[in-house]
Amino acid sequence: MTATSYLGKPMSRVDGRAKVTGTAKYAAEYNAPGLAHGFVVSSAIAKGRIRRIHTADALAVDGVIDVFTHEHRPKLASSHEKYTDEVAPSGSPFRPLYDDKILFSGQPVALVVAEEFEIARFAASLIRVEYERKPHVTDFEAQRKRGAVSKRDPSHSIARGNPAPAFEQAPVRIKAEYRMPVEHHNPMEPFAATAVWEGNGHITVFDKTQGPQNCRNYVAGVFGMPRDKVRVLSPYVGGGFGSGLRPQYELPLAVLAARALKRSVRVTLTRQQMFTLGYRAANVHEMTLAANQHGSLASFRHEAVSMTSQFEDFQRDLVNWSSLLYKCVNSELGQRLVKLDQNTPCDMRAPGGAEGAYAIECAMDELAYAANIDPLELRLINYSDKDQIEDRRYSSKELRECYRQGAEKFGWSRRSPQPRSMRDGNELVGWGMATGIWEAMQMPASAKAVLTANGSVEIASATADIGPGTYTWMTQLAAEMLGVPIENVTAKLGDSTLAGAKLDDVVFAEGKIRHKHEESREVSVADAMRAGKADRIEREASAKPNERSKYSHLTHSAVFAEVKVDEELGVIRVTRVVSAVAAGRILNPKLASSQILGAVVGGIGMALHEETVTDHRFGRFMSHNLADYHVPVNADVHAIDVIFVEEKDDEINPLGVKGVGEIGIVGTAAAVANAVYHATGKRVRDLPITLDKLMRD
Repeated sequence: MTATSYLGKPMSRVDGRAKVTGTAKYAAEYNAPGLAHGFVVSSAIAKGRIRRIHTADALAVDGVIDVFTHEHRPKLASSHEKYTDEVAPSGSPFRPLYDDKILFSGQPVALVVAEEFEIARFAASLIRVEYERKPHVTDFEAQRKRGAVSKRDPSHSIARGNPAPAFEQAPVRIKAEYRMPVEHHNPMEPFAATAVWEGNGHITVFDKTQGPQNCRNYVAGVFGMPRDKVRVLSPYVGGGFGSGLRPQYELPLAVLAARALKRSVRVTLTRQQMFTLGYRAANVHEMTLAANQHGSLASFRHEAVSMTSQFEDFQRDLVNWSSLLYKCVNSELGQRLVKLDQNTPCDMRAPGGAEGAYAIECAMDELAYAANIDPLELRLINYSDKDQIEDRRYSSKELRECYRQGAEKFGWSRRSPQPRSMRDGNELVGWGMATGIWEAMQMPASAKAVLTANGSVEIASATADIGPGTYTWMTQLAAEMLGVPIENVTAKLGDSTLAGAKLDDVVFAEGKIRHKHEESREVSVADAMRAGKADRIEREASAKPNERSKYSHLTHSAVFAEVKVDEELGVIRVTRVVSAVAAGRILNPKLASSQILGAVVGGIGMALHEETVTDHRFGRFMSHNLADYHVPVNADVHAIDVIFVEEKDDEINPLGVKGVGEIGIVGTAAAVANAVYHATGKRVRDLPITLDKLMRD
């Protein structure tokens, strides 16, 4: 008899039915007795102070319970300017209603709480705020020359060899500048928090978050509460893309009102208010590359500048990725920050990697044309088997095989190298490629598993399922390890102490505990527990990353894109994408493939659609809805092929797995941009690539 294998199988989501039938509850769908509703009043200016808030008209509305402002609220422990919160990413997220200072447009200045949401929203429209305006600075492009190295995080500056003279002496050289605008995440589920007042000072919050522990720590810190009196739950997340990694301001507002009123309160943000939260920061990259006549890199210089708020030095690694991909003894990498009167940026899918790879991979494409070398061949010439920053090898790196399989699937060998040399009727055809790279991060984690006498398994963990299918692969893992039918599993547990043998001597299979060498010796899990007089076995285990590892851990991909461009109108269509990914062991190809598909669509959006526009007269994001902020729709997405390249990694963790949530977007925008150049002969270095830029002389 053999056990059923669940790992590596393309299983559907175990939570799929709950999501499509509406039985899965999200943060704004949890009810509680006496639930009140809060609506946020947003600042109309970008910088200054509040002189006075007129709340009388709002308070006079029937059904309004209270209006909270910086002058009327429960005591807060400290401001974001004086306290570093225990959150990840680390720093000091904005704390609403702390004082009269206005730090960014759209900042919450009041919270109206009423018996019904519609009443709260109407009453909020009656509030009048008098401001003392101060000159604001929000134009990143105009301010970027004053960017400075972050005092809090200066690590992204590295120099090796002599890059400047090496550049001057090299026969093949390129200099280019690449720009990316502000982008917003726009998940389907708006941010919301339902704070349930439990009495005795206890609060339970259902929050739209990717990190419940983050939010618990934040609430405890903001309000000076013991952590054991704060519980944050986030069983389902309707999209996050990084926007939910840090606590957002709906959370403390809901808790603030619940504590003050001693009743449950829900705060839900509008789509427009979603644009007052974190975002992918605008960034500019100055690339200076040189190679010898054979294509080997002689000099690689990458200087990047991005934006942050006045009250935090938030940044991500934009420049170091080249030293993880390509050999070059002469390298200079650095990045700077410009402080603006905006809210703090936050992580957005593959933060830093998506931006950095765009500039690096477009510059490598330009170098390939300058050297008259195939872009794929140039990358193979400069392929690195070593992390040049840490001076150590990789635990696994099957990038060469990604190049080979991706190119074969795409048909790269049939590419005509000259720009504007491939056509399909009245459309110019372009083929481009790029490399993807992302961290194979290992974070501390813990889970609680329960085995019950009826043979079922349950698991509890603080981690949130932000979309990749965590419910499903944890179920698969539990079924595989314990050998029970997957329909009996809602969690995992690894305990065989009731089997009359050592753990190493038994296997779990078909709902039974069986001796490895004597198959006749077996007992059902349920019988074993009854014999041991155990109705329930519960264990909790934790795991930490291997901090002493002598290897670097990364995920890699090769992205190939085809575009067709209307020669007269400049309309761009991405007609094919092949993404070949090396990400260790794939537990569920169906779930993993869906992650790559979604990330590729995000990369297409980055290349051709997404841009948050600021009106600097007001210091405000103006494209703050889904009509003005463009994302790819069905008509923009055509054939996408995902290949998972076999990659064995026994060192990274016992299962040999790496994440696939980010790698699909890294390199996609560059592949599309490179394809547009190949199609048209025009290099657009300012994302998104829109038809006006393409048609501009």
